[in-house]
Amino acid sequence: MFDLLLGTVHRGWVAESHHRGRVCVVGPEGTLLALGDMAAPVLPRSALKPFQVVAMLRNGLDLTEELLALAGASHTGQDIHLAGALEILSRSGLTVDDFRHTPDLPQDPEALRAWHLAGRGKEPLAHNCSGKHAAMLRTCQLAGWPSEGCLDPAHPLQQQIRATVEEYCGVVGEPVVDGCTAPAFATTLPGLAAGFGRIAAESDGPGRLVADAFRQHPEYTSGIGHAVVRLTTQVPGAIAKIGAEGVLAVGLPDGTGVAVKMSDGMGRGRFEVVDAVLASLGHPVDSAEPECEVCPEVLAMLEELGTRHGPREP
Repeated sequence: MFDLLLGTVHRGWVAESHHRGRVCVVGPEGTLLALGDMAAPVLPRSALKPFQVVAMLRNGLDLTEELLALAGASHTGQDIHLAGALEILSRSGLTVDDFRHTPDLPQDPEALRAWHLAGRGKEPLAHNCSGKHAAMLRTCQLAGWPSEGCLDPAHPLQQQIRATVEEYCGVVGEPVVDGCTAPAFATTLPGLAAGFGRIAAESDGPGRLVADAFRQHPEYTSGIGHAVVRLTTQVPGAIAKIGAEGVLAVGLPDGTGVAVKMSDGMGRGRFEVVDAVLASLGHPVDSAEPECEVCPEVLAMLEELGTRHGPREP
């Protein structure tokens, strides 16, 4: 099955760009909406971070709520993110020299400008995954595992993470190398949506701790002014996480999960599609000026979804 046309970008009256993709909505009772190929493997990339943090909590990770959010972040390199990653390291007596992942630059434009003015180049601290990697090092220390080789799929930490991802989402095939050099696990879009619905509905345990951290501190999981913050603050109880190559997943406290994968790997269109899905489920979001218009055919299917599955009590 081919991916569907989800959105169009217009310049004046001209349809200038078209964005295809897949959309899945899963509730506690099963799949509610499936647009596109649901059997194809998907790399959620950083959208798996909530489950990675659950695995770390199960093995002793001891962070404040803000730092838990940062451990699951794709941050933009703002001051709160860099300071938080350094704080996680310092708790274990570590420094940035102990990082084992790839270097990068801050993604936030103002943070990047300040970084360049300070004469700094690519560094592991500025990588959007540095909070996760600091938390991985902390977890290894607390669990008594060697930090050496902690990004190897055979390391106990990565084995625990794989088992947790399998529990929540299901795992397809062997791991590949993510952009930060950590293992990346594939799943399916229904698996990703179901995992987000489950973690958002948990009432206790590590899953609830992670969900609460994502709800209360979205500026740590993304960045001040990020679309994730807008969505999370406007939809009560929601958690949201982006992933590279056009992935976005949302969990609602009633157990509903939404997952989108844009075929072209671009971020453009994914928030507009998810906003439309949430509106159909009774959770309207006041968006910034949209870059992409959701296709009328998709909106019609979402209207029908809303008729069948309106707002539900968590």
